[in-house]
Amino acid sequence: MSTEQKETPVEERQPDWWHRDHPTFTALTGFFTGLAFVILVPGVFAAILSALFDYGRAEDLFPLVLLTLGVPIGLVAAPRTRRFGRYMLIGMSTTLLVVLGVAALVLWWLVKVEG
Repeated sequence: MSTEQKETPVEERQPDWWHRDHPTFTALTGFFTGLAFVILVPGVFAAILSALFDYGRAEDLFPLVLLTLGVPIGLVAAPRTRRFGRYMLIGMSTTLLVVLGVAALVLWWLVKVEG
C-alpha cells in the first residue's frame, strides 16, 4: 500500500434493507402475526381472566376477546399499514379454517369410525 492510498474505515451498514425494501417481508410478517394472534390472544386472555376472576365470571367475560379484532381492522383502515393488515387477516382466517377443518375431521372420525 502506498502513501497515496489511505485506508479509510468503512462503516458497516446494518441489515435494515430487509425490513424496508424486501417485497416479501411485510407479507410474511403479517401472515405469521395473524397466525400467532389467533393462537395466543384468546389463550392469554383466558389465562388472565381466570387469574383475576372466578370461573363463572371469567366465562362470562371471555367474549370480550372479540374486541381484539379491531387491531387488524384498524391496520387495514390505515393506509400506511394496509398491506400488513391484509396479510394479518389472511393469516388469521387461514389459521381458523385449518383449526375448524381439523376439528370437523376429528369429530367425524370419532363419530363414524370409533362410534
